[in-house]
Amino acid sequence: MKRTKIVDIFNPELLGKEVCVKGWVRTRRGNKYVQFVALNDGSTIKNIQIVFDMNNFTDEQLKPVTTGSSICVEGILVESMGKGQTCEIQAKTLEVYGTADPEAYPLQKKGHTLEFLREKAHLRPRTNTFGAILRVRSALAYAIHKFFQEKGFFYLNTPLITASDCEGAGAMFQVTTLPLNDLPKNEDGTVDYSQDFFGKPTALTVSGQLEGELGATALGAIYTFGPTFRAENSNTPRHLSEFWMIEPEMAFYDITDNMDLAEEFVKYCIRYALDHCRDDIEFLAEHFDKGLIERLEFVLHNDFVRLTYTEGVKILEESGKKFEFPVSWGIDLQSEHERYLVEEHFKKPVILTDYPKDIKAFYMKQNEDGKTVRAMDVLFPTIGEIIGGSEREADYDKLLKRIEELDIPMKDMWWYLDTRRFGTVPHSGFGLGFERLVLFVTGMTNIRDVIPFPRTPNNAEF
Repeated sequence: MKRTKIVDIFNPELLGKEVCVKGWVRTRRGNKYVQFVALNDGSTIKNIQIVFDMNNFTDEQLKPVTTGSSICVEGILVESMGKGQTCEIQAKTLEVYGTADPEAYPLQKKGHTLEFLREKAHLRPRTNTFGAILRVRSALAYAIHKFFQEKGFFYLNTPLITASDCEGAGAMFQVTTLPLNDLPKNEDGTVDYSQDFFGKPTALTVSGQLEGELGATALGAIYTFGPTFRAENSNTPRHLSEFWMIEPEMAFYDITDNMDLAEEFVKYCIRYALDHCRDDIEFLAEHFDKGLIERLEFVLHNDFVRLTYTEGVKILEESGKKFEFPVSWGIDLQSEHERYLVEEHFKKPVILTDYPKDIKAFYMKQNEDGKTVRAMDVLFPTIGEIIGGSEREADYDKLLKRIEELDIPMKDMWWYLDTRRFGTVPHSGFGLGFERLVLFVTGMTNIRDVIPFPRTPNNAEF
């Protein structure tokens, strides 16, 4: 008989009919007359209850049906008298695919801490919590592609192995095939990279933006969506060494167009998740964050406040609030500053613009004041910055001067400068860290809980 996924089993039209379900046992309880098994197959947060009439089954048959085991059941779908469920399956046949020794299987019925489950990342997707998170993550990934495709953007694959450091931070993972215990050297003692696989130093990308700009200045509007890597030794609840980024780049967009797109984009993604993952989000709200749905609706139903960095700093300085990191013009705002503006002052999401050029990347368009650039950061409650972007510097001479000021090697940037030499146009873009978005939508507080297998300093398990 053809299998029915549990997400589809709650269809009233199936009542009274024979069905086949397959999945993993969450719990089993009962007595010598009747046994109840809660079955889940990952397609939904909901379990289906299987009822085994012990007149038709033996204890020996049900003995291997323990938490974590996998089974196939055929039976009749009937209305349920039980609390919290609309239907159940009266079992006719049982096949056990795989057993799970109760003494060894780590995910028993008792609740587990998120810290414990991080150590069992290979099994944690089987829990209600991580099943819900991963379904929301999948839906958001689909929403991202859907949003940009419907707007006529082209999906561009930018390289994961690169010779350029887009952010200028230098925190990159080196890629090499050279023997590390016997490195070839030049006469001056430096490593001879001419013998390396690519003939030059290469690393895993921190951003696809620079290549994205090449795509935008040919195709008009593109977006990237792929893994990025940062070799920062940051052991915080907000940082990963490997994460996913969405980076749209648009020709003929100024900073205002960029802000409009960013606001429309995040609202679209949140609305999609609420419309398509309601059960999962309600479960996460009930168990982890009672204010989650209200906060998601809050973002959807408010226009984002737009103000300059200078205005934001003035508000923070005059707030009278004692911050862990003191505020003054020219500093890179911390999460506590961003959250104050969003949660306490405006009580709305905020887009900050016109940051000091000295704390922003070289490629951002310079304002006439000579001090600030047309950067924009979208700030959310609980998260702080969720999107960072800018109008890009389209003037060849200004961009070249900035590259020289920052001592960025020209040998790495000639191709990027060519976009300003040949048919330059105003253009803009932004980056959204995917895990930050998933963090916000699921109400989780640690970014390691919204990616299946987190990569962090001293951790590359699984």
